[in-house]
Formats: sequence, structure tokens, C-alpha cells
Amino acid sequence: MNTQFKKGVLELLVLSLLTKRDMYGYELVENISDHINISEGTIYPLLRRLKNDGYVTTYLEESSSGPPRKYYRLTGDGLHSQEGQLREWKDFVESVDYILRSKQ
Repeated sequence: MNTQFKKGVLELLVLSLLTKRDMYGYELVENISDHINISEGTIYPLLRRLKNDGYVTTYLEESSSGPPRKYYRLTGDGLHSQEGQLREWKDFVESVDYILRSKQ
């Protein structure tokens, strides 16, 4: 898949997953990687930016299988951003589909 496609939608995917529950970084990578080929190195800079922008907060939680994990939790601003991005995405997909289906 085109790298630019993935880059443009990755923030929406992360924010959308966090609307369901708090997750740690590698868990986000696994969830997205099940459907879209991405690397860990793509997610962590995005998570740092989302935290700096106030869209997520973090906390540490002990893990039974190693060191504590840093979990990401969506903030009110993050939810607001996700909702706006989702509306824009749906409008975009609908417009692209219309163009692709239309017969010239």
C-alpha cells in the first residue's frame, strides 16, 4: 500500500482504537498491523506528537511479562479530534468512491 495513504490515516486509526480502550504502543502496532503493514517506528513518533498536542495522556502499568507498559488514554480534545477526522474521512471516501464509480 502507498506510504502516503498510510501516513494520512494513521492518526485517525490510533485515535479511533483509543476510543475503545486504553492501549500500550506495541498493542496499537499489532492491532493496526493486522490490517495494514506498518512498523513500530511509525507509531511511536505519532504517539509522542499526540501527547504533546494534548490528545492523549500516558500512565505506566505493571506487566506480568516484563517491565511496566506505558498506556495511552484518549483525552477530551483527542476524542473531539477523532470525531472531526472521522467525519472528514467519511466525506473523502464517499467522494472518491463516487468518482471511481461514475461513468464518464
